[in-house]
Amino acid sequence: MTNNSPAPDTATLLEFLFRLGQAYIACGEQTARVELALRRTASAYGLRKSRVVAFPTALFISVHDETGERVTLAQCEPQTLRLDQIADVHTLGKLAKKAEVEPNEGLRRLSEILAQKARFGAAGSVVGHMILTIGLAMVLMPTAANLAAAAVLGSIVGVVKLAQRGRTVQTVPLPVIVAALVSTLVFLAVRYGLPVDPLHALVPPLITFLPGGMLTLGMVELAYGDMVSGASRLIAGLVQLVLLTLGLAVGAVLVGYSPNDLIYSAEQYVKLFEAAWVGVLVFGLGVYLHFSAPRYSLLWILIVLLIVMLVQRLTGQFLGYEISGFFGTLVATPLSYLIQLRFRGPPATVTFLPAFWLLVPGALGLLSVTRMMSDRAAGIEGLVTVVFVISSIALGTLVGAAVYKWFTETFNWWQLQIGRVESSVRRAKKR
Repeated sequence: MTNNSPAPDTATLLEFLFRLGQAYIACGEQTARVELALRRTASAYGLRKSRVVAFPTALFISVHDETGERVTLAQCEPQTLRLDQIADVHTLGKLAKKAEVEPNEGLRRLSEILAQKARFGAAGSVVGHMILTIGLAMVLMPTAANLAAAAVLGSIVGVVKLAQRGRTVQTVPLPVIVAALVSTLVFLAVRYGLPVDPLHALVPPLITFLPGGMLTLGMVELAYGDMVSGASRLIAGLVQLVLLTLGLAVGAVLVGYSPNDLIYSAEQYVKLFEAAWVGVLVFGLGVYLHFSAPRYSLLWILIVLLIVMLVQRLTGQFLGYEISGFFGTLVATPLSYLIQLRFRGPPATVTFLPAFWLLVPGALGLLSVTRMMSDRAAGIEGLVTVVFVISSIALGTLVGAAVYKWFTETFNWWQLQIGRVESSVRRAKKR
């Protein structure tokens, strides 16, 4: 749009606003950021008096035009976008905040973004899930048997996810079904004498179902004072953990084991030397394929993953791994924004999310809930640890964003001062 362009139709603009808000929420964006983005968009199109209230499942938008107040309520369907879709939504959002796209054109682009197919197709999605499962197994428990189990189970879960794609009715029971299937196969392997550690073999194939992001985002929402959104995300995340654990227990019982058998000693197995660092690279490649990351983003994803892994390992050795997540996100957040804004890399969300998933707060929660089924005291203690870990990760995200804001403001001020000094020097030479 230009300054001479006619003002867009209010009804069309209102539809564009709520559909853009729905897309932001599907990206996993914080509700406070969604509200701010939509208000800025409305202001850019000339609607100064706009009010937006966003929840994880609903949007309320009110705008004023020459005819009066216009209000709309939109439901947000539970869906998760891929990394390439997330990048496209943020790119479109930047244009909308400057009114550089017509609302009708914006609606068309949103429809194309939501309908676009994965860059690597169905095969890339399944192979990517297998690769990221192997990478996470290399980070958690790098034994030869666990890596083989991760390859098989990761492929199976990838096929199941591909088969149910687009079927929202099966979204709720799917984690239970997948967890039961994975648990059954793992304990069948144990029954036939394969040297698989059940506790660590169960987690990697289920990584894409673990609600670590939901739990941490809920803590961030609460820190911002959004009690409704924060509490709802926390409850939904805990319920998903319980459902996953129920599926694991069902699979164990079907094979003839009890929940006590979910705890299994892995000290007898030989770990592969320094496999965790290779696992980070493998995990990044799997995320790139499975979540269809944008072009030219793989290198940036791997850089952020390696730096976060290094920071987490160093701080874990000196301060404890419970608090290492704080320093991991403290580094990942400003680094992702730096890559986007200073090096013209992919959107910050694209490089931040894989690093965030590597911290695996949800995996810690799953292990703790599983332990509680056989040892209640240990399980409750583990859940307290999970709450601490998730809180530290959320705090690291908030502090990291504040650090980057301070750094950029200081850096821009420094650039401004340098420019003034250079101008003064040039004027002095002319004299």
